[in-house]
Amino acid sequence: MMGLFSVNARTVEFKQTRQKQEETMLKLGEKGAIPQRDKETYAIAPHIPCGVVTPEMLRKLADVAEKYKAQAMKITGATRIAIVGLKEEDIDAVWEELNMGPGAAVGLCVRSIRACPGTTFCKMGQQDALGMGMKLDAQYHGLDLPGKFKMAVSGCHINCAESWVRDVGLFGKPKGWTLVIGGNVGMNPRIAQELAVDLSDEQALEKISQVVAYYKETAQKGERLGKMIDRVGFDSVKAALR
Repeated sequence: MMGLFSVNARTVEFKQTRQKQEETMLKLGEKGAIPQRDKETYAIAPHIPCGVVTPEMLRKLADVAEKYKAQAMKITGATRIAIVGLKEEDIDAVWEELNMGPGAAVGLCVRSIRACPGTTFCKMGQQDALGMGMKLDAQYHGLDLPGKFKMAVSGCHINCAESWVRDVGLFGKPKGWTLVIGGNVGMNPRIAQELAVDLSDEQALEKISQVVAYYKETAQKGERLGKMIDRVGFDSVKAALR
């Protein structure tokens, strides 16, 4: 019995220690850091618009990760490069040496804008996906909204940027952009619905601005665009965005 009591006491002590560690850790997103499973270290993901990097940027990321003994570097679904396994006391110095802002990886905001190479590099491209993606990133990345929000721009109908499963998606055709809205992945995936076709760059940007404004006014807190569309009705959304 004494042995069992000793084991139980150690278990309680361990749980109390872990709880204290959790209570003293940075909150999710604080200092641009994300607590890791070990409840001791953090990951950061610098913002890399549309995933376009330079050799100099890659060298700096690698040098900083090595200097501060990161456990790994991971390419994320938002086409960022996360530095994983950093100590809390090193986070400020890491950001200072990188001289890069954090990606909006958490929170109710526009978290990411993905873009394929489009006509900049890809022989299949019908429209300038990178150029459009960069414009959207500059305008919307980190924008506070009722729920998390993601965008994607694909240069052709093959949809390498996965535009059909983003809150706002564009894909190029010979006559212009097709705009789809309300898609998402996750536990309850949803395919986007077609809102407009044959849009010029200017028309696409204007229509997306309307979508974002309508979502901001109409959505409930924490409600994704697709869920809002299901609640309001797609016909009502289309009528409001004419």
